Amino acid sequence: MLRCPDRNLTMPTSRPFKWRHFQSDLILLNVRWYLRYSLSYRDLKGMMLERGVKVAHTAIYRWVHAYSPEMDKRCRRYLNPTHDYWRVDETYIKIKEVWKYLYRAVDSEGNTLDFLLTAKRDAKAAKRILRKVFNVSHTVQPRVITVDKNAAYPPAIESLKSNEALPETTETRQIKYLNNLVEQDHRFIKRRVKPGLGFGSFNTARRTLKGYEAMNMIRKGQIKDTEQGDVMGQISFINPVFGVAA
Repeated sequence: MLRCPDRNLTMPTSRPFKWRHFQSDLILLNVRWYLRYSLSYRDLKGMMLERGVKVAHTAIYRWVHAYSPEMDKRCRRYLNPTHDYWRVDETYIKIKEVWKYLYRAVDSEGNTLDFLLTAKRDAKAAKRILRKVFNVSHTVQPRVITVDKNAAYPPAIESLKSNEALPETTETRQIKYLNNLVEQDHRFIKRRVKPGLGFGSFNTARRTLKGYEAMNMIRKGQIKDTEQGDVMGQISFINPVFGVAA
């Protein structure tokens, strides 16, 4: 069950659009556009007006916060397996005028492994993202983990090896320029955050970022039988997993 922010009601995952005043396809269209393109909530409000639909930007805001975690949850079971070469890096995300940290990991092909929003940039956060990546179903045991010069990574990796969460044979490479791939991948997320001028709370950021990351994985063609650049194929994937006709 999900908590429905606009009415303080539970939202059954089998019927995710119950109690909504608008059609499910219109709701999902706005959520998908917001997560995919550099649009603000007011941009979407204006685009809906051009279609003859009057909807408040605050309603779209609530839809995004309600359905972003569901987007992440529902797409994961369809993700293609990733490679055994991990690249891990962190970037800054502003929340209530304070910088927080978004840890992200990709494989050698640029496929997203997983992500984690944290308040601090330390060994504990580094260990959490590595453990999180290791435990998701679409990843395999890493042969190599490439990180930047952040001193928190080596002790985090060694700790996981000592606990047998990571194989002893996993090689650690701490070379900044080798992580350009994940740094480039940060840009998609940063472009999404910019129109909204940051986040008002940690929970708002956490929920919305799940949607950004899920859409980024879909956009990159990480979904089974859905190619990168195939926009119609991506729509055909997203709508049915929410029970909406494509």
